[in-house]
Amino acid sequence: MTDDNEHAVPDGGLSAEAQRVIDEIEEKEVEFLRLQFTDILGTVKNVAVPATQAEKAFTDGIYFDGSSIEGFVRIQESDMRLKPDPETFAILPWRDGRSARLICDVINTSTGEPFEGDPRRVLKNVLDRAEEMGYEVNVAPEPEFFLFEEDEDGRATTKTSDAGGYFDLAPKDLASDVRRDIIHGLEQMGFEIEASHHEVAEGQHEINFEYDDALSTADNVATFRTVVRAIAAQHDLHATFMPKPIPKINGSGMHTHMSLFEDGENAFHDEDDEFDLSETAHSFLAGILEHAPAITAVADPTVNSYKRLVPGYEAPVYIAWSDRNRSALIRKPAARIPAASRIEARFPDPSCNPYLAFAALLAAGLEGIENDLDCPDPVRENIYEFDEQKRQEYGIETLPANLGEAVAALEEDEVIEEALGDHVYEKFIEAKGQEYDEFRIDVSQWELDRYLETY
Repeated sequence: MTDDNEHAVPDGGLSAEAQRVIDEIEEKEVEFLRLQFTDILGTVKNVAVPATQAEKAFTDGIYFDGSSIEGFVRIQESDMRLKPDPETFAILPWRDGRSARLICDVINTSTGEPFEGDPRRVLKNVLDRAEEMGYEVNVAPEPEFFLFEEDEDGRATTKTSDAGGYFDLAPKDLASDVRRDIIHGLEQMGFEIEASHHEVAEGQHEINFEYDDALSTADNVATFRTVVRAIAAQHDLHATFMPKPIPKINGSGMHTHMSLFEDGENAFHDEDDEFDLSETAHSFLAGILEHAPAITAVADPTVNSYKRLVPGYEAPVYIAWSDRNRSALIRKPAARIPAASRIEARFPDPSCNPYLAFAALLAAGLEGIENDLDCPDPVRENIYEFDEQKRQEYGIETLPANLGEAVAALEEDEVIEEALGDHVYEKFIEAKGQEYDEFRIDVSQWELDRYLETY
């Protein structure tokens, strides 16, 4: 994790890392810099400046109007400052090498301190807590997405770009060339790609990149979504990370693998355990299960998210864990070596703000460790086949059924509230409450088709 003061120098000049970036800008003849950050909903925002302003950006920062950003500040508190992290410098492959991006931390100009409403700061705060406990956090997500054709006006349709299925090859997987170009673009930006394949649904895809520390991984998720959309557009396709764009087929998830390391060793591994999981891992897992309803509001943050979280479409809805089946909320994947021992949270989706979602998952897990929570036994049967009575016998609860229930669970969970911080918590609750209210008062086409002529 990058420390806020790591790149500072006593005389206010450039750090070695910042100077390296400026040298590369000159060498590669970069013309524009996109200074990026996210709002609380996870939407990537950017301020474009000429590359000649790079030194000023590193030494003084770049100012912007925070009142225009979702969940930031009121109009009377509008001035914010972007502080670029030089370790995030990357040239944008779809801009002919003339533009580059830097991910920024947001500074409150009135105090000179990191802005508490910055999602990147929220994750850093939880990572600081992990560090105080002696842990480094590694995360590896699996974001899925759909590729749709565009209409004659360039607007997105829900007509899939291929008729492929899980792991299909051409000619059914006609989007393999698009995935190839996306992978090339990601690799040019420093990603290490592990695998890519067609997913279960027509037009659905997955590209997996290697695990990294939690902050870098959250940065990568935000970058990943931007790259996928930009390169898909070059093929006249629309890429969407909407969780459930088409009814009655599988939606898109973002399975999230997590592990803690202590003194260079995997704190989740114990070869003497039946599941190769340490007591630390069991307590961490128990913490996520304990706080899963509230985490869902953050990790599955849209009305549409809950169209994915229904039984029968490979999305988990039952609060349990397993080392075998994928119907449980958390899975313990097989690991060939001790360093690979980890847990996989299967309920987040790719519409989430990765900084907030990782912060919520990690805070819950750390709470489990601090309180030495007992982990329930794994459920090795297919929970989808359980009736309600059997689920009650096993003590298996379900996730919230809709965004309204998830927000209500978040309002009752002090651990996740503390992880988000007062500012983000209040703004997030406000935004999601409004979103759900707008959904409730809307009348869908399904309702009109079902009821208009019947009653």
